[in-house]
Amino acid sequence: MDLTGLPNAPMIEAGLRDLRAGRESVEALLVMIGAPRLRRMGLDVPPKTVDHPEHRLYELVASSDPDAAHSRYNALIRALTSFERAAECVSH
Repeated sequence: MDLTGLPNAPMIEAGLRDLRAGRESVEALLVMIGAPRLRRMGLDVPPKTVDHPEHRLYELVASSDPDAAHSRYNALIRALTSFERAAECVSH
């Protein structure tokens, strides 16, 4: 699937690269959260490497800015959802 032009595609592409390289990053955790839906769209998402990626993402975001963790986490989830919705339109 060509991700060019989809909202937040660079974030998803970075997450896929990080997962393939075995790196835990905000982007990789975000892709893990969206993995079932992303796979249904035809993306090759590596197997989950972290249990409860939602919790780990929140912890990672909170470690750099605890006061903004909740809003930053929600913004990341909205970015993932935006990408998924746009990608579903392209893949169907």
